Amino acid sequence: MSTLYDDLCQLVPAEHVSISKNDIEVHRIDKWYAAADPDVVVFAQTTEQVAAVMQYANTHEVPVYTRGAGVGYVGGCVPVRGGIALSVAQMNKILEVNTGDGVAVVQPGVITGHLQEAAREKGWYYPPDPASLKECSIGGNIATNAGGPRCLKYGVTKQYVLGLEVVTASGEIMRVGGRCHKNKTGFDLTTLMCGSEGMLGVVTEATLRIIPHPETRGMLGASFVDFAAAAAAVQAILDAGILPSALEITDAFTLAAARDYLGEDSLPPGDAYLMVEIDGRVSSVKNELEGLTTLLSELGALRINEAADEEACEDIWQLRRDFSYSLKHTGLTKLNEDVVVPRSKLVDLVNFACQLQKDTGISVACFGHAGDGNIHTNLMVEDYSDPVIKAKADAAVDKLFTWVLENDGAITGEHGVGLAKKPWIKKALGPVSFDVHQQIKKALDPKGILNPGKFLDE
Repeated sequence: MSTLYDDLCQLVPAEHVSISKNDIEVHRIDKWYAAADPDVVVFAQTTEQVAAVMQYANTHEVPVYTRGAGVGYVGGCVPVRGGIALSVAQMNKILEVNTGDGVAVVQPGVITGHLQEAAREKGWYYPPDPASLKECSIGGNIATNAGGPRCLKYGVTKQYVLGLEVVTASGEIMRVGGRCHKNKTGFDLTTLMCGSEGMLGVVTEATLRIIPHPETRGMLGASFVDFAAAAAAVQAILDAGILPSALEITDAFTLAAARDYLGEDSLPPGDAYLMVEIDGRVSSVKNELEGLTTLLSELGALRINEAADEEACEDIWQLRRDFSYSLKHTGLTKLNEDVVVPRSKLVDLVNFACQLQKDTGISVACFGHAGDGNIHTNLMVEDYSDPVIKAKADAAVDKLFTWVLENDGAITGEHGVGLAKKPWIKKALGPVSFDVHQQIKKALDPKGILNPGKFLDE
């Protein structure tokens, strides 16, 4: 370890290399429960420093675990084989916001919310909006192809990545894509890097697409007697030719937790709650909100709250954010699973979750992005550190993932695979696709030093 530390201090300034107890502690874990100590932490400041570290690591076959803000939920950056924790969090400059080209150029440590603010100052918009946007970084968003509530209308991270600067496993600096909004030159290596979870290269700069910011937005919060009625409303809204920027749905367990945490009157009566956000021109948003109010009333909404301006919209979104805090307030451990099902199977998923709760005695809370079928199915566990309870909870997660895959769904829509979903990756991908993944990994990282021990390793 001392040799590794000393060698790295010769490659980058010594003050950017650490083996302090605190730095090791911070870089051994993300928001998931798994943890492992790196041998050393490097706080990269430049692309050239990243390249120097990768050249050394490749020569000496030292594992490298790239890390941004460290707020992932699947153990994606946990250094399970020691080696180097390569932090790019301090590479956090917004290099350019160019409305003429419709691009922003940023380093990987830029916080997503900060980029949104910088674009908004010029009247433009970076739409990807993971719930952790105030603390997650662009590099991590790219690594996991992060989504969020507004991806129904605007898409996920990969739809906004035009070009990347990437340091390869061998320490070479590669540029893929560029500033053009259309580019069909060669293989789409830019998109290949999106969702690659730090296993194919280290992103050191991103050129991102930005769009004009909508003039205004408005929201409706509607309660329904049960989840089935709210899910039917989701499809009815889309069938009516309306494309909301966000469509969020919440089940009875989550609502009960929210009422307990926020107060009984914080939410209207009903066992399901639907949030609909519309954006665009002032006149069109006004008309659409009126039409939606009529439609939801006809569909049996128990109560409809309208938010016609930015401040009122934020109140409803704060309620959505408080759902997670409400679940934490129960005192139970939340196993946050981000499964996806075809939208027509939303009710089937929640019915399965209810049956799973009856069969296992583990409470299940479902809420999330109804518009694209990405429902956070949270298993609420009493004491996950207890081996007996953990085994029971893990078996319940296995049943959930098995059901999702059997119903044409996906085991992750936003968080990535990492360590958490590694046991199901072969079934999720299929044998041929899994083999192709391994071939790509071997071609770009023949010595297997980039984020080893994750889902492509046996």
